[in-house]
Amino acid sequence: MREREPDLRKLFSWLLRQHGPQGWWPCQGGPFEVMVGAVLTQNTAWVNVEKAIHNLHQAEALDAGTILGMPETRLAQLIRPSGYYNIKAGRLRNLCRWYVGAGGFERLRQQDTGVLRRELLSIKGVGPETGDDILLYAFHRPVFVVDAYTFRLFERTGLIDSGHDYESLRAWVESRLGPDVKTFNELHALIVRHGNRVCRPRPLCDDCELRSHCRYNQAD
Repeated sequence: MREREPDLRKLFSWLLRQHGPQGWWPCQGGPFEVMVGAVLTQNTAWVNVEKAIHNLHQAEALDAGTILGMPETRLAQLIRPSGYYNIKAGRLRNLCRWYVGAGGFERLRQQDTGVLRRELLSIKGVGPETGDDILLYAFHRPVFVVDAYTFRLFERTGLIDSGHDYESLRAWVESRLGPDVKTFNELHALIVRHGNRVCRPRPLCDDCELRSHCRYNQAD
């Protein structure tokens, strides 16, 4: 991939100046809740995930063993606000089976990052973005999370050319920022915020801190 101005650290500082620190992950219920949230946030807004997690709390079901012990139809109804609830119920149970079978968080946290990532990606329904969410936010591993907002923002600003995939973009970011959990956490959160509020499919360029440095804006 070819790098152009602005460089990645400059983009990070501009996003931080515009939006301020984000303090992600946006739930405070511990590592397992983060894992559940990573599965439930697939293809939906976080506000919907919060409703589903609230339902699990109310049912005293935010526990891997409890989730596995309840009928899948009951789990699907509890997580209904998150959308695609029947599919996500199956994926969540897949995650819980792996989690329990591996001995829980304290055993899993002892694993090497590469091994842990391979295991996560072997779970049906856990793709690279979900797996890396779990690695970064639940296990605090220096793995950058790439999403659709990342591709859009980096291409529009001219940081990268088109034609790359998830793994190459993740490796590109990690090679330039070094193994820094705090930076990866904050940068990903800022990109999501910026993509939601400013750099939309139809961007609000006049509201963007990056507008004078953005290839997309200058082309208009």
